[in-house]
Amino acid sequence: MKRSFVSLVLVVLTAPVWAAPQTVTLSVPGMTCPVCPITVKKALSSVEGVSKTAVNFEKREAVVSFDDAKTSIQKLTKASEDAGYPASVKK
Repeated sequence: MKRSFVSLVLVVLTAPVWAAPQTVTLSVPGMTCPVCPITVKKALSSVEGVSKTAVNFEKREAVVSFDDAKTSIQKLTKASEDAGYPASVKK
């Protein structure tokens, strides 16, 4: 019993180390009207692991915070592309 409790405590204490929150800025040049960011935000927000999405029409960019244990930049750009708005990492 003690051994399993210690194992459980170790898992709980180290679990946050496995997940690394990331933030990426994506260039989304295909947004041509003020309604486009709504579609882009909805597409990006629906990706598992995304915790926050901010889309800026004037800058044609999206800033996405996500858990890299659950998703990747490739999945984010694919979600945006599948919604009709190809995206790439902004440099």
